[in-house]
Amino acid sequence: MGGYFGTEQQQRLQRLSDEAVPWMRQTPGACNAGRFMGTDDPDKLGWDRIFATLGYDGVFGFRMIKAESVPPIREQLADRGYRLDTWDVFMGTTDSLPAARAIASEGLPEGFSEGSLDVEDGPVTQQVQTLMNDCGVVPFSGAMLTGALGPAASVVIVDKDSSPVATAFTYLGHFSHSPFSDVAWGGLVAVSPTVRGRGFGKLVNAMMVVRAFEQLGATGIYELVSSTNMASRRMVEASGVIYEPGYLCGLATASAERFTR
Repeated sequence: MGGYFGTEQQQRLQRLSDEAVPWMRQTPGACNAGRFMGTDDPDKLGWDRIFATLGYDGVFGFRMIKAESVPPIREQLADRGYRLDTWDVFMGTTDSLPAARAIASEGLPEGFSEGSLDVEDGPVTQQVQTLMNDCGVVPFSGAMLTGALGPAASVVIVDKDSSPVATAFTYLGHFSHSPFSDVAWGGLVAVSPTVRGRGFGKLVNAMMVVRAFEQLGATGIYELVSSTNMASRRMVEASGVIYEPGYLCGLATASAERFTR
């Protein structure tokens, strides 16, 4: 495992999360939130474990939590001095594929081509992580991005100099004990300022949705968007991935700032 990237705290959390993947696979209620430890069923995982991890890591992820369960979770966290930042959930099924395929089939503008990641700590992987970071998206580790820790697929578009200008990522982060075991997470969409306004975000997102179904064999996909990020909401919806008010995803933290956009 390797290819850690970002601040000292971000790299530490990536390493801890990567090392815990075998434990997550065997532990009901645990899920792989990518950058940090996570749960898709807090009661099943247990609050003692959640608070112990929060005390050590400083952050803890909540994935696919039913909306009606969020207020008591938020209250329980607040009682211990933690805040819960949330993101809206957008979900897609195989019914989303026609819209995503239509966008993906439009092809790339002249001078651009599709690239691919190399090894966990290789130069291309690092360039993609740098692009994410520069766009305000905290990257996953190289091990996560290259699929060394489980089924995953990346989309990378490069310019004529082979430099990444747009990227997106999907993986299966829920395990056999979860009702979402065959539902992919999609995100880490990042587009270089040099090509913004040309549809690259919509394109890489659509390509990522297609790969979630066709390459990973997912039966569904969900993406997370801040409630105020209207541009990202439109980008996600263009691929047939629509707002699902019944669920929320969140991050518990005591930090004054959100961990990622």
